[in-house]
Amino acid sequence: MTIPSIGITLDSEEPGGYSKLPWYALRQNYCDAVAQAGGLPLPLPHSPALAEAYLDRIQGLVITGGAFDVDPALFGAASRHDTVKLKGRRTAFELAMVRGALARDLPILGICGGEQLLAVALGGTLIQHIPDAVPGCLAHEQPNPRTEPGHSVALTAGSLLARIAGAAEIPVNSAHHQAVASVPAAILINARAADGVIEGIEDPARRFCLGVQWHPEYAISPADTALFRAFIEACRP
Repeated sequence: MTIPSIGITLDSEEPGGYSKLPWYALRQNYCDAVAQAGGLPLPLPHSPALAEAYLDRIQGLVITGGAFDVDPALFGAASRHDTVKLKGRRTAFELAMVRGALARDLPILGICGGEQLLAVALGGTLIQHIPDAVPGCLAHEQPNPRTEPGHSVALTAGSLLARIAGAAEIPVNSAHHQAVASVPAAILINARAADGVIEGIEDPARRFCLGVQWHPEYAISPADTALFRAFIEACRP
């Protein structure tokens, strides 16, 4: 069976810690989740000019999370919340990759901040800081380890995500202060937390275009591993 090549976006950090020069970073479980599901993980350095060349060589794209935010100007916001942290070069690269993948109908899996970027690329908007926008919100930046659930999400009946999970509700981990605020009518909201925060989106018109707000690479439930398996299957020729 052909092993599909899966591009995985890297994070980037300024000098300090690992290196005295700027460096890339990626948790091992992103690559492990792709490999265990049957894909060949290929981490992608941030070169927007090479986006089309990367897209020529991969069969699927994973947009990862990270401790930073999408520039609010990209979704038409007039101001920026004080908590917003930007990584301009990474965002420019990821947008180029997502837009190119959308144009080719290449399977896309957006994870946490990757789901938020996917939403923006599809024409959506974001909540810049959940505690200021959602009264009585859950602890979306959970205090317990990411290897444990932080809360549960309700899945939209009939959605691709619900079919993959085989459940109406699943436990998820949670490590975000932003979330999707709105999406165009053609985009399906496939998961919500109990406080109403959007936790997943998908585009039913595409082969596989799905984002989740949690981190399924930690595999805290069977639905997480099923999601990676379904994504890899969609990437096969």
